[in-house]
Amino acid sequence: MSKWYAEKGSQSETVISTRIRLARNIDDFVFPCRLDTEGKNKVNELVKKAVFECCGDGFSYISMKDLSHLQAVSLAERHVISPEFTSCEEGTGLILSDDESVSIMICEEDHIRLQVMKSGLALDEAYKIADEADNALDEKLSYAFDERIGYMTSGPTNLGTAMRASVFLHLPALTSCGQINAIANTVSKLGLSIGGAYGSRKKPAGDIYQISNRITLGITEETAVANLKSIVLQLINQERSAAEREIKNPALEDKIYRSLGVLENARMLGSDEFMELISYVRFGASAGLLNIPVERINALITDMQPATIAVSNEDADTVAKRDARRAELVRQALAG
Repeated sequence: MSKWYAEKGSQSETVISTRIRLARNIDDFVFPCRLDTEGKNKVNELVKKAVFECCGDGFSYISMKDLSHLQAVSLAERHVISPEFTSCEEGTGLILSDDESVSIMICEEDHIRLQVMKSGLALDEAYKIADEADNALDEKLSYAFDERIGYMTSGPTNLGTAMRASVFLHLPALTSCGQINAIANTVSKLGLSIGGAYGSRKKPAGDIYQISNRITLGITEETAVANLKSIVLQLINQERSAAEREIKNPALEDKIYRSLGVLENARMLGSDEFMELISYVRFGASAGLLNIPVERINALITDMQPATIAVSNEDADTVAKRDARRAELVRQALAG
């Protein structure tokens, strides 16, 4: 089965993906940080039984202790799990749909982290799926909930809806124009945060950003989703306007075609270099200069991450072999 990130989504020239994540805890258990291994295993069994009873086929259960660290990091690279969940501790588990669009981390910071991912701008669709699954699980598990402060969570910043809605955006033009800091200041005042989607660095890898709601208390889930969607649509328009100006620069057009040339011919391709070059190529594809589907580029961005390559290719057990394999796979993908 193809993965969700290989599909074409709405507003795909700018928006790579959408994520809805809900944190929930079961009423009869203390938070995972205070729970022993036996208690965590009980939570795993309860959640697993509830999911397979109410959500049907198309899901599998993974005990995190059975994964290698590399396999766990690959899941984090694909945004299936959080980076904090890669420690593969005893008593932690993952329930994952076949296309990886729905995942449930069990005994991460909270008993349940239910996540839905969709390609493109799909906040309403992703929220609907998450909300229906959440309601079904609540009937079977009895969530810890307080009428005054909402869902009880391990971290106080999640109290209330305990929902994080996120959109992953490719913003090369706004980055080039130096407008990201001003945007970050503005959205912060609106209760949102924006930062690099791939690691914390001064210039986000691939010019890919994640924008999310920060406020969960005193606001409904629907309002949070609507607010985020409104801001994202404004950012899309800003990126589009900036791109129309930037693309007229012959130097940028040259950089786009040079980047494509390197990716089509390289025999060694490091992760950082790949992300820089693929950002230019995606910019060119979104602007109509290059006849390459953006969904193919999106899939490449996910599949060419270091741990994911190493897990998918047994012979890529060193950095040099991994870089050679990445170059080969990119050449094949761009050849159509």
